[in-house]
Amino acid sequence: MKEELISTEYIVLIITAILMGTLARFLNLKEDYRQYPTFPNGYLIHLLTGFIAAALGAVAIPALMTKNFVAVTFLALAIQQFRDVRKMEANSLEGLEQTEFAYRGAAYIDGIAKTFEARNYIALTVSFITALTIQLVNNRIWINVVSGIIIGLISFLILKRVSKGKTVGDIAQVKAGKVEVKGSELYVDGIYVSNQLGSENARKLFKEEGLAVVIYPNEEHFRITLDNYGLRQAMLFEATRSVGVKRYHFTRKDYEEGKGIIALVPLVPDIDRMIEAVKKTPLLESVKKSHALMKTNLVGRE
Repeated sequence: MKEELISTEYIVLIITAILMGTLARFLNLKEDYRQYPTFPNGYLIHLLTGFIAAALGAVAIPALMTKNFVAVTFLALAIQQFRDVRKMEANSLEGLEQTEFAYRGAAYIDGIAKTFEARNYIALTVSFITALTIQLVNNRIWINVVSGIIIGLISFLILKRVSKGKTVGDIAQVKAGKVEVKGSELYVDGIYVSNQLGSENARKLFKEEGLAVVIYPNEEHFRITLDNYGLRQAMLFEATRSVGVKRYHFTRKDYEEGKGIIALVPLVPDIDRMIEAVKKTPLLESVKKSHALMKTNLVGRE
């Protein structure tokens, strides 16, 4: 019995959709370097998983058109595999906690792992939409391909915009703080931070090289988010990652005015870089709250 070969139209559809899905994953890689420990190997891992996700999205339409419903069930298996990738990513970052200047923290690691998983779904969705567009247009091959690429790019831009989270800089002002040492106590802008500067060397280091930033919430209700320990740990991690730590790092919050403080003795004395790193720290999904939904209405209650 002669085997049925896949048609040229389906080959073009699959290749175009795979390329679009893989491109979508590649375009997201530029945002990962702050959060991933080794970006040459990290790029390879995530490009490969993005390629697999794109391939699954690309073959879904031909599978449905040829009534090969068994092949479509592989989508469910793929989703489970992507969840396993998320677990692997989280375990990897947790294992590296002891090697960093400061801990990322469980909340930050969970957010990073979820982001990597979601980007595979973006690759799969872009690939699927590209393939679906090519199938629906059903014109000349080049018209199909161009239509698929255009709609695929539009869907990628929409998905990227929808999935993009906010950063600390969106809800707070981050400014340089004035470091003061009084005896064994450290102050930033007159706010007490720590009393762990007992040695002469520690006091000298902070007086001569210490840097500090102060985080001012834009609105009162943003204090709930900024005071969260997980987010403060993430901000400290990004600050230490940007300028390094020669010795000592502290984080403190001011309960009266809602300000947050990060102070350290850096390897690279660049306060602008430190401010930028704190501003770009992503708001963790586990701490974000909708102010509108948190409003209470006591009218009508007994």
